[in-house]
Amino acid sequence: MLTTADLTFFATIARTPSLAAAARVLDVTPSAVTQRLQELERRVGVRLLERRGRRPTLTAEGELLATRGQAIGDELEALAEALAQRRGVVAGHLRVLAPFGFGRRYIAPVAAAFCRAHPDITLDLALSESVARVPDHSWDVAVHIGGEPHHSLRAEQLAPNARWLVASPAYVAQHGAPETPDALRSARCIALRENDEDVTLWRFTDGAGRTTQVRVRPALASNDGDVVREWALAGEGVIVRSEWSVHDDVAAGRLVRLLPDFALPAADVVAFVGARRGRSARTTAFVARLRDAFQRVPWRT
Repeated sequence: MLTTADLTFFATIARTPSLAAAARVLDVTPSAVTQRLQELERRVGVRLLERRGRRPTLTAEGELLATRGQAIGDELEALAEALAQRRGVVAGHLRVLAPFGFGRRYIAPVAAAFCRAHPDITLDLALSESVARVPDHSWDVAVHIGGEPHHSLRAEQLAPNARWLVASPAYVAQHGAPETPDALRSARCIALRENDEDVTLWRFTDGAGRTTQVRVRPALASNDGDVVREWALAGEGVIVRSEWSVHDDVAAGRLVRLLPDFALPAADVVAFVGARRGRSARTTAFVARLRDAFQRVPWRT
């Protein structure tokens, strides 16, 4: 006899690269996962996972259980949600994905407020250095900054967000402010490596719509936006950074905008809803809460 707990457990096994990874998701020890899997195989009478090699693979029976089990789990989840709607409540488990810095500063407070407003909701907020690399089956709502990484899903814009070229006053005093984008070729630049973008090719558009591309040679680079910002504040060089991240520093005079008459490609804040969650009441409600939170754009008020 299979239970819904069995289906949930094996779905985790199926979508993670190893039993150790499944154990981390389930918050148990790897040995506990192995024992539970063996017990499940004993009860169904077939092997579900081939354990040869570094990465276990599903058997044909395992594929069947994972596929059919996922469908049954979705149906049960939809039924539970429909019953909750009859009671006039938003309920269920919501998985939200967001970038590290932006997620900590802006999405975490919205998530906490959403759960306070809907006590029957449980929410898991995952922060990632590269939202685009996280498969869409592992989240219900993803907040992304910049281009669209999930072309098959509709993006809903939450807030405008420009990119600014900035440096510290100390850096400008020592090296001078660039008068044209081409001057950056010899400047001390800092690169932020994110979203698989070509981070050393900086594109500028002037007021007449003419575009200039500059290939910079970064003296420093990091995949952490806070590190890049701290380097800029310390006078280490010039950075391209999202408006939301450096607006307060510019307003306080800790950083200075450079080439303000040239626009960099925008990095608007958007939300994606996972393909299986498009009609979910809880995802609809959460996206609506996000829209309300950014109706008055925090970095422009």
